[in-house]
Amino acid sequence: MKAFFGSRSRPGTGDSAGNVISMDRFRSGRTVSPLRQAEAYWAALRDGDGVPRRSDIDPRGLENILEYTFILERIAPGIARFRLAGSHLSEIAGMEVRGMPLTAFFTAGARSEIGATLEHVFDTPAIAEMTLNAERRFTAPRVEARMILLPLQSDFGDVSRALGIMISDGPLGTGGRRFEIAGSTLRDLPAAADTAKEQVSGPAETVGFAEPRTGFAGGKPQLRLVLPED
Repeated sequence: MKAFFGSRSRPGTGDSAGNVISMDRFRSGRTVSPLRQAEAYWAALRDGDGVPRRSDIDPRGLENILEYTFILERIAPGIARFRLAGSHLSEIAGMEVRGMPLTAFFTAGARSEIGATLEHVFDTPAIAEMTLNAERRFTAPRVEARMILLPLQSDFGDVSRALGIMISDGPLGTGGRRFEIAGSTLRDLPAAADTAKEQVSGPAETVGFAEPRTGFAGGKPQLRLVLPED
């Protein structure tokens, strides 16, 4: 699992944690801690109010929670697929999940909500945190889960990746489980959004040696004939 992400580290980053919000606890306390660890690591990678890049993620920073960790790639509005995923997610799904859409973990009734959540995470950008309940089956034990989505920039600078954690609490059984959304929290990153808008709407840069364009001055043209010298 140490080669899980296969990307470079970012030198000089600190270990300071980001904002921590109060959350209800599950039957065991283990489901909340990996989310807080991942958020603290993500916050330490931020350059000011910016969004970290996917290439900044170093598996050594998440070594003790890699089994719960995943990376999403946005492929269409409301749809993101797993680029990488830890072993715990495969245990939840009952199969290898790499390449699958995130919506595969959710019931049909919850997929529109998770799609809207993904759009908010990528477009605003924002942090999403969800409390999940497994779909009830006659013989299946009750399972609860917690998920966090933390936005990331791609190498092109667009926010189209996400670092995530998903951890369940309760016996999974066999055959895989799908979830309903019991509760969710969205925390916008307004400073990052404002920076993105400025980059889009700001004045165009002068390219190379080109000079800024000037408006056309009205009036009669002024031409002068120059004869070659003898």
